[in-house]
Amino acid sequence: MDPPPDTPQPVLPHYGGPCLDAIAPALLAPPGHRPDWLPAPARDARQVVLLVLDGLGWEQLIERLALAPALMEMVGGPITSVAPTTTATALTSIALGQPPAAHGVVGYRLRVEGPTGDEVLNVLRWRTVSGDARPFVPPATFQPAPAFGGRGVPVVTRSEFLTSGFTVAHLSGTRQVGWWTPSAIAVEVRALLQAGERFVYAYYDGVDKVAHIYGFGPHYDAELVTADRLVADLRAALPAGAALVVTADHGQVQVGTAVTPVDEAVAAETVTMSGEGRFRWLHARPGRAAALADAARGRYCDEAWVWTIDELEGGGWFGGPLTPTVRRRLGDVALVPFRPVAYLDPSDTGEMRLVCRHGSLTSAEMLVPCLAAPGSG
Repeated sequence: MDPPPDTPQPVLPHYGGPCLDAIAPALLAPPGHRPDWLPAPARDARQVVLLVLDGLGWEQLIERLALAPALMEMVGGPITSVAPTTTATALTSIALGQPPAAHGVVGYRLRVEGPTGDEVLNVLRWRTVSGDARPFVPPATFQPAPAFGGRGVPVVTRSEFLTSGFTVAHLSGTRQVGWWTPSAIAVEVRALLQAGERFVYAYYDGVDKVAHIYGFGPHYDAELVTADRLVADLRAALPAGAALVVTADHGQVQVGTAVTPVDEAVAAETVTMSGEGRFRWLHARPGRAAALADAARGRYCDEAWVWTIDELEGGGWFGGPLTPTVRRRLGDVALVPFRPVAYLDPSDTGEMRLVCRHGSLTSAEMLVPCLAAPGSG
């Protein structure tokens, strides 16, 4: 079934250019050899701090600039996230400097081989229905490449994340510096810059958490004020010749209660589901992939992009061809809504509690800031 003529086009990632997979390689290049799409203060800086504000999309920021004076004073504009617009995939692309097809962390929940056969791995928690997945899905094997080209970059992140499976998978070879309170981020970054570090990576997840729990509203606005204060503190920590660069892994869409189980006729053609509510993978019964695609298009083409894995791969969504190993982590048909809806996987009922969501390729989810400010000494 053909999609309706008014179906919007997805915002595809600009892999290798103004995109999250290229931002760290661009900043790690010598001053004077960095691409023009970087904001001017970042192109010639001798020291660079890259701050990732999880979940702060460009469109959400622009709508609330009055709440973020420190960010408003910075130079730059939007770049694209990756596909899917999920934390696990985007943070790995930032750290590895690679598109999802290359690093293989191609989603939030992926099919793996577990003790009971095929299971679905929650990448951020590194767990399946069998529990802690590290004994049978070693993170260092799942994604073996070192972060930031093996340069030993210092990473300032939550102390709770330091030993997680996902950290091992996407930040191997880095020097971890943990923080327990947001106020410590600028303290740790200042110390690293004073010690002569040329590149520091910092991560803060508050905006994303608040959006998931409360949606857009007074709690979100208050959290943006807090994140902006962090940006101001980091700018104050910069010596002369340094620059702060701020980006995010993805934006957000408020879905609220518009979360529905996958249609019964569509679900009947599947053996399992993976991904997340706004990038739901359907795994077809043997020999039924075409029937599944037809059923899904017939039901969802007025609210979602319904594409097969071959179509997504050929359309460049993942930034290149998928190896057989990476391809097997994904399903046969993807439901990627362009309306503010999400599709529930019965085995992942915790998703029902999320108010704002992400994963799809709408502009609200795909566009993220790339802003920079110089140090004053």
